[in-house]
Amino acid sequence: MKDAKMRLFIAIIGFLTTSLIYCQNKQITLEEIWSGAFRTEGMQALHSMKNGKQYSVLNFDRTSRASTIDIYDYKTLEKVKTLVSSADIAEIQGFFDYTFSEDETKVVLTTNEVPVYRRSRLGEYYVYDIENKSVTKVSNDLVQEPTLSPDGTKIAYGFENNLYVKDLSSGDVTQITFDGEKNKIINGITDWVYEEEFSFVRAFDWNADSNLIAFIRFDETNVPEFSMDVFGSGLYQTQQVFKYPKAGEENSKVTLHLYDLNSEKLQEIKVNKSYEDFYIPRIKWTKDANILSTQFMNRHQNELDLWMIDAKAMTSELVLAEKDDAYIDVTFDLTFLKDNSFIWTSEKNGFNHIYHYSKNGDLINQVTDGNWEVTDYYGFNEKENTIYYQSVENGSINRDVYSIKLNGKNKKRLTKTEGTNNASFSADFSYFINTHSSATSPPEYTLNSAKSGNLIKGIVDNDRLAQKVGTYVTTKKEFSTINVNGNDLNMWMIKPADFDETKEYPLFMYQYSGPGSQSVANRWNGANDYWYQMLAQQGYIVVCVDGRGTGFKGAAFKKVTQNELGKYEVEDQIAAAKKLGERSYIDASRIGIWGWSYGGFMSSNALFKGNDVFQMAIAVAPVTSWRFYDTIYTERYMTTPAENPSGYDENSPINHVDKLEGDFLLIHGSGDDNVHLQNTMRMVEALVQADKQFEWMIYPDKNHGIYGGNTRLHLYKKMTSFINRTLGDKLKKEEMKEEETSKIKG
Repeated sequence: MKDAKMRLFIAIIGFLTTSLIYCQNKQITLEEIWSGAFRTEGMQALHSMKNGKQYSVLNFDRTSRASTIDIYDYKTLEKVKTLVSSADIAEIQGFFDYTFSEDETKVVLTTNEVPVYRRSRLGEYYVYDIENKSVTKVSNDLVQEPTLSPDGTKIAYGFENNLYVKDLSSGDVTQITFDGEKNKIINGITDWVYEEEFSFVRAFDWNADSNLIAFIRFDETNVPEFSMDVFGSGLYQTQQVFKYPKAGEENSKVTLHLYDLNSEKLQEIKVNKSYEDFYIPRIKWTKDANILSTQFMNRHQNELDLWMIDAKAMTSELVLAEKDDAYIDVTFDLTFLKDNSFIWTSEKNGFNHIYHYSKNGDLINQVTDGNWEVTDYYGFNEKENTIYYQSVENGSINRDVYSIKLNGKNKKRLTKTEGTNNASFSADFSYFINTHSSATSPPEYTLNSAKSGNLIKGIVDNDRLAQKVGTYVTTKKEFSTINVNGNDLNMWMIKPADFDETKEYPLFMYQYSGPGSQSVANRWNGANDYWYQMLAQQGYIVVCVDGRGTGFKGAAFKKVTQNELGKYEVEDQIAAAKKLGERSYIDASRIGIWGWSYGGFMSSNALFKGNDVFQMAIAVAPVTSWRFYDTIYTERYMTTPAENPSGYDENSPINHVDKLEGDFLLIHGSGDDNVHLQNTMRMVEALVQADKQFEWMIYPDKNHGIYGGNTRLHLYKKMTSFINRTLGDKLKKEEMKEEETSKIKG
């Protein structure tokens, strides 16, 4: 009997082992990657309710086709009720986003949106009254940034470059501004360059009493225009014409304004300092309904002033002035406490940390300190006198959630698992929903105690995806550092599943490398990671190195590239490739590199300047000369072309085309409003005149993301084919030669 059981056990183990080996033989395909086969599950539009005991999420019932805002209990994670369902609203078919008023009496439902640029949308919106279940359409027109007043009685929005306020009780609409005009004047909505580089669209804000609106006015009359042909499907193409200030050119003239809803008075706000060429990257009302905070920044972006403006007395006070030898990053971290003292983050001691200032700008204390970076500020618990934040204290490729007292004491690591942790706290800071992922673990959403960090309950996991990925041929992403040019640079490597260290493999490198960015991070796969696994299946070693200029290792490491974008970053990629090429299992004669946007700028430079190291490069939507890119981004790191001509020209790939010796694939979308097709067209002309052969591809009417329909699949098929032809041929020829030799010997 014992023997029979043992034989059965061995048989089962043998079957499972065979099945596992068989299952893990599945190959990743581009069709699967771009059809969403590896998409993760999450929690859409998560919002913590003011009572601190409940949260809401957006759900969609595929059977009934109904959108719902569902309320859940933090403690039990059970659904309490459906707050809003599109099935109960005759006026709409459904909605795909929502925003509560501050008092949570009303909610704005997004039913239809049309993209303008990266962050901006024109949309159709409705206001749902939670108490009486009535629905009000914001406007019959497609409008921008509808924002409820804190008391929920009114809604402000932008339309055709002017600002409007609608009274939700009477339905009356008041037009606040009248001078808005396309490509001339914009009121309360940012211009193209502010939206892209200061990352906000809504340039107006309600005060706490719902009776004042502050906004920024953009006069872009003298900003040069850029135009793009839109080919479409008609007989004649059309044109998109918009204001785009390239490096060194004129910016919008910005002014600050205040509208009083009671008196219907509109006036300009001025501060007690004369600024000539400047930005207003942030406005925000304080807890005091009459005090508006405004940030002013010089054009070089190395001086940042924080002003407190008394809207009643129309006086201003400069409470904080920061200066930096390179530049200052603008954030959304400014937070006002009940006494109007405020939380501020700064790199002034060499690493990004949290500071506490009085309402007059006197430093009360530095809250966090150390040779590591605060990467996110979550909020302040008044009751417990505690700040919650995210940092890289546990290694620059990881993220953890911490709590600390306002006085900088009793710091506590709340997350326990290594990888990338991100928190969404309940309104009363008693709980947080943690999202954790790592290179080996897909995103998992859990409920945790804000006091201890302890896990209370799981909410959403991606175990099915993990099991699914486990059936494919994949290998672990190996994290390490590589010493290059005197620095230990973060690196990951993906090897073929059947890796044999006695063989030589072609090396394919990916990087982005932009200032403050990070590509080497301990987080779950993105679409490109599956592509890299597919390439590894085909016999490539794929590597990513974060060189100097990238983020989360201190200001000195990040800002070393100042005035020389593309110099040190390229030197690091070339040196890293050389060093990797010395490893016995890497074929130094077959090294390639690729990147998108800044990464395309880098891969072009690496191939040209490192022509003795790289055999091929792919550049997607690259900047080819910094003279072609916008003011805010480019001048932050390079000042103006007039001030720094050598920095612009010596590091731009368009000026090094004569060095091209390897294989080069250049790709761009013709409708790219960010990195204009001009970059690629000028590069093509330079390559032609230098008599250099290369390949290129233009995707009609596609923007900087190059997607839509079959586009992404086509793009990645093209890149994969190019990689195989330029890096993989030698491998195939060697294999064919070995087969022929063995046949002859046989």
